[in-house]
Amino acid sequence: MVNFGDFSDSDVTVELDNYIALVEFHRPPHNFFDVSLLKGIADAFHALDMESNCRVIVLASEGKSFCAGAQLGNYQKQDSTDENSDEENGDDKAEKTIVGRDHVYEQGVRMMECGLPVIAVVQGAAIGGGLGVALSADFRVAAPEARFSANFSRLGFHHGFGLTVTLPALVGNQMAASLLYTGRRVGGEEALELGLCDVLAPIEDLRNRAFDMAEEIAISAPLSVKAIRRTLRQGLVDRFRMATDHEQVEQDWLRQTNDFSEGVRAMSERRLPDFKGN
Repeated sequence: MVNFGDFSDSDVTVELDNYIALVEFHRPPHNFFDVSLLKGIADAFHALDMESNCRVIVLASEGKSFCAGAQLGNYQKQDSTDENSDEENGDDKAEKTIVGRDHVYEQGVRMMECGLPVIAVVQGAAIGGGLGVALSADFRVAAPEARFSANFSRLGFHHGFGLTVTLPALVGNQMAASLLYTGRRVGGEEALELGLCDVLAPIEDLRNRAFDMAEEIAISAPLSVKAIRRTLRQGLVDRFRMATDHEQVEQDWLRQTNDFSEGVRAMSERRLPDFKGN
């Protein structure tokens, strides 16, 4: 087993064994992300992409949630806000992100550029931007306790992290519209039915099932797998980048609305929002 250590002081660790890498991020219990965390994941992906002994990546996290959205950041440069808080625990987290190459969505693009198949292990909440992180992977192995939600409209906001591209690709345009318009939560069993996850397994067996899937891929010819993946994903990174560029524009103006302020207040106060359309 090769231990790659930490990446960018970002709470990301990497272990490589028998052609399979475990990339794990450690911000329990809910694993809220910021630029540093996503950069650490993207850096790990790119390092493994250059490693001849790596054929598959398993992306996992430590804690109750897979990724419950964005962490409040404190940066000196111009920022934009993406509100992706966990509806259930009521945390009021507003993501402040740096523009340009250091924007969280740029790190999402870098994650998508990785040439290796990625399997996400979703043990709990994948909410807002955390859903985007989960859907950036090729496959998802989820527990019945997992829940998936694009809760942006419940906050008076616009979805992000490329969900414009990744969500319809998995569940179809109609279901994607329904999930985005309502922001409702989807449990593990329904997620399997909809196509949001590929395997449903008991939480205690979740990582084993993910590694079983990884092993099935790893025994295939690695050059063939990479070539097939490039063909299937042709143009995907460009579409993802264009989508996040547009998503950020919509987020920027919605962030200034009264409805967004009301949505954040309502979530913090654990009540239904009273939106006025302004």
